[in-house]
Amino acid sequence: MLYVDIPSLADVKSLAAHRGDICASLYLPTTPVTREVAGDRIELKNLAKEALRQLDAAKADPRRVAALMEHLDDLVDDDEFWRFQARSLAVLATPDNVRTFRVPNALVAMVEVSDRFHLKPLLRAIAFPNTCLVLALAEGAVRVIEVSADLPPAVVKVDGLPKDAASAVGRSTVNDRSPSGRIQGSEGQKVLLRQFARKVDHALRGLLTGSDIPLVLAAVEPLLSIYRSVNTYAHLIAAGIDGSPVYSTDAQLADRARALLDGLYRDEIGQWKKLFAVRESEGRATADIAQAARAATFGAVDSMLVDIDEVIPGAVDEKDGAVTFAKAAGAGNYGVVDEIASRVIRSGGRILGVRKADIPGGKSLAAILRYAV
Repeated sequence: MLYVDIPSLADVKSLAAHRGDICASLYLPTTPVTREVAGDRIELKNLAKEALRQLDAAKADPRRVAALMEHLDDLVDDDEFWRFQARSLAVLATPDNVRTFRVPNALVAMVEVSDRFHLKPLLRAIAFPNTCLVLALAEGAVRVIEVSADLPPAVVKVDGLPKDAASAVGRSTVNDRSPSGRIQGSEGQKVLLRQFARKVDHALRGLLTGSDIPLVLAAVEPLLSIYRSVNTYAHLIAAGIDGSPVYSTDAQLADRARALLDGLYRDEIGQWKKLFAVRESEGRATADIAQAARAATFGAVDSMLVDIDEVIPGAVDEKDGAVTFAKAAGAGNYGVVDEIASRVIRSGGRILGVRKADIPGGKSLAAILRYAV
């Protein structure tokens, strides 16, 4: 099972606003297979060495650097921490504190050292999770399956989850059409199935509370519609898997769920691009870094696509958003597009972390503005 702890929007806003003498942002791909994490630990150690090199080059306070390195060394040596990983790890560290986030997306290894955190790689995990849960629901069986991008599906144990409809409602069958008060015939069956569905929904709350992972429903009528009518989880997606899950393997359900997630991603990006084209014709969209920086500084960006892999070093003026580009990354500068994204987030705008191929014109960013700047 993937162990993910994706930052909330409140977390991202807090991290984006943080300023300090030393902020190290380390990202690396990881494996959830415990016996194979030795290489990941070595990679984190190598990234820590690169952070140290940048700080030494910038002549940072040796005592503060030593405190930062102690945090990173402790993390490398923490056997319990490495037992539970996802597909990528983000480590955001200062000499006073270290925060980690395990995300389901495949990120490239990088280290950025500055007076602020580099957050762009985390934004894709927030906007487009590569994992979901499938609720395979039928009268005779219920199971919850965790689906990730490239790992085998895994059945998730859910406390209190009914094993079938009949036992959930205390009957030998839900298909008994003999009269019993108002519980009779097909209408009586629907009442019993609704009771069953509510118990399933209640059991899932313990698993899903505080989560925003997409939930995909695999069921057939009438149970499909009945469950949707009692569902209380906000992230049950509108599209579902048709056909009885009883006759599908976990792998087959996972493949269909991945296709649904890919479709949601393509649809959202496609709709965004259409709106970008309209707004660009109205003078309310840009793919120019300097113009986007100015707009973000004045709170004029409504939403923006950013390339999560690329780092363009430099600085953005705090008052007017003027951009100064640097020849090379170092502790004395930071990622310009990352800083633009942080300002958009702090002003209530939305950031979609994507790959460069998804951005109009293959640019580093594309922004839709609230008003012309």
